Formats: sequence, structure tokens, C-alpha cells
Amino acid sequence: MIVTTTPSVEGRSIAEYHGIVVGEAILGANIFRDLFAGITDIIGGRSGAYEEELGKARKVALEEMEDRARAMGGNAVVGVDLDYEVINNMLMVSASGTAVTLA
Repeated sequence: MIVTTTPSVEGRSIAEYHGIVVGEAILGANIFRDLFAGITDIIGGRSGAYEEELGKARKVALEEMEDRARAMGGNAVVGVDLDYEVINNMLMVSASGTAVTLA
């Protein structure tokens, strides 16, 4: 499946629009406490453990979005946007875009 932040795919035309698709992943409050309690890999203000967890959450959100696009009959998602929000001490990663069928 092609997933892109652009509104189109170069060299391909959009044959059908299926609608907006979204995927979310939430990191609970304990992830922050656990990560910061045991972080030993902070170098220059960066935490590899924290970045790894964010990467996992982003991957889950994108995969969920792709699954929903497939379920709608799409073979690509265009206009993808990634958002990070903190809600009640939890971090939510969301991916949204438009499911399409490319010709």
C-alpha cells in the first residue's frame, strides 16, 4: 500500500476516493514513569528508549490506518498527517489520510 503525505501519487491517477481513514495508538501514563525511572541512554538530551516507544506507537497508528483503507477498498492513502497529543497524562499518536484507489 502506498502511503504519502502528498495529495497525489506522481505518475498515478486517483480512480476512486473512499473517505477519511484514521489510526490511533495511545501510550499510557505508566510508560512515562517507567521510561524516565530507568533511562540510562540519555545522550545530549535524547532518550533512545522514549524515541523507540514513540516509533512503535507511530507504526501501530499507520498500520491501523492502512488496514482501514484496505477495508474500504483502497490501495493507497494520500494526504497523511501524523499528530501527537497529550490527553490526561497519556500520549496519543494519530495518523489520518484519505483512502483512495490508484489507477
